[in-house]
Amino acid sequence: MLLDECGFKNQGLGFEVPYLLGSTPKKYLPDFIVRVDGGHGEYDLLNLVVEIKGYRGEDAKDKANTMDAYWVPGVNNLGTFGRWAFAEFKESVYAIGANFDALIERAVARRQR
Repeated sequence: MLLDECGFKNQGLGFEVPYLLGSTPKKYLPDFIVRVDGGHGEYDLLNLVVEIKGYRGEDAKDKANTMDAYWVPGVNNLGTFGRWAFAEFKESVYAIGANFDALIERAVARRQR
């Protein structure tokens, strides 16, 4: 059960993730970071990186793959920067509100395993 959640837009914060587009190094700047209390208490919030996509080109697929396969597992393995997960919304802006809670619940559940 989510007890609390707060989020902020990443614009101007400088949080970026390196990834490869083919063989070209790029920098991914996620849209939002949402801090979620997934039942671990206020000092162990889940940092949920949220990307909102309408059109999903190849670069978006590479970014999502980097987050899911490399960055999130790597930062969680370090254990010094808190708990992290990644969520990508591909629906229309009108469907996002209806699916946001379910997506966060899945991310929290996946991270608790």
